[in-house]
Amino acid sequence: MNLFRNHTYLYTTAFLFFVGLSLVIAILPALYNQENNAPLPGTEPLSEDALAGKHVFIANGCVACHSQQVRNVAMDNVWGPRPNVAADYAHNTRMHWWMNTATLMGTERTGPDLTNIGARLPSIDWHLLHLYNPRAVVEESVMPAYAWMFEIKEHVEEGDKVVNVPTEFLRGQQGTVVATREALQLVAYLQALQQAPLPDGTATPAFLYKSQAPAQAAANTSTEIAPTEAALDGAAIYAANCQACHQASGTGLKGAFPPLKGSAIVQNDNPEILIDIILHGYNAREEYGEMPAIGTINHLGPEEITAIINHERTSWGNKAREVSVAEVKDIIAMLESKKNNP
Repeated sequence: MNLFRNHTYLYTTAFLFFVGLSLVIAILPALYNQENNAPLPGTEPLSEDALAGKHVFIANGCVACHSQQVRNVAMDNVWGPRPNVAADYAHNTRMHWWMNTATLMGTERTGPDLTNIGARLPSIDWHLLHLYNPRAVVEESVMPAYAWMFEIKEHVEEGDKVVNVPTEFLRGQQGTVVATREALQLVAYLQALQQAPLPDGTATPAFLYKSQAPAQAAANTSTEIAPTEAALDGAAIYAANCQACHQASGTGLKGAFPPLKGSAIVQNDNPEILIDIILHGYNAREEYGEMPAIGTINHLGPEEITAIINHERTSWGNKAREVSVAEVKDIIAMLESKKNNP
């Protein structure tokens, strides 16, 4: 038993045993998984700015309040169109040669999940205003303000990204709020967080534990009920796609996002301009930020667009006529024809 009498042999043997086990149990399986973990087709690694923004996200402890995982339970379907799969995280490689992979899946949702935030809220102007003061866009928010990521300038320089902050949130400061590079990088990372569609033919994981009335559940087992014009809740679709900027009251935010209440475009008897804005975005008013093409980004169909605009045209005192799905389909076809044949 010289092994136990000679400390050199004993510790050397224990060390080699530890290295061998680590290699077989941890290192080799990890390398194998890394080689066989392919991202979804059509997805791209984070851009340089988005990757830098991920570092900012980590440095500020954002993962403590925001998760990045859509679980396969029905209550999570507000965060993404489907539950997450392993391939959604395939681009999360090592941060540095000495720093391990950071998936940032999180374990707590003090704030909303960010898995699909780049599609749910694609507007750079919204994200920058939200960072400067979250209460400016979400009155009930408990998120701290990241005002130190912005500068107050008397003279705006070429290339500066101006943030349209309502006067009441400027805290008496004089000048123009300008986003720093750090803020722009963080927003670039948030905009990059979008769920990619699964390849054709791949079964989409189901959301579990759906709550249905017994009669409705029985009907659904015998036939698939297609959504009808009457079944779509315009208020709910508006809340999911438009409310963050234009607010539940339709009043928007002065100096940041235009009001829909009393809007001539919203109440126009011909809804063509309104539909065009929803589908393709709008950037023709200097006093407001650019509106992204929310209808295209979020793959809104004619039925959903109809529900949204009818909600906008009949709420907050607006009294425009309601439009039909058929009318919206015709206008969408005309707009696509104009786009393809300018």
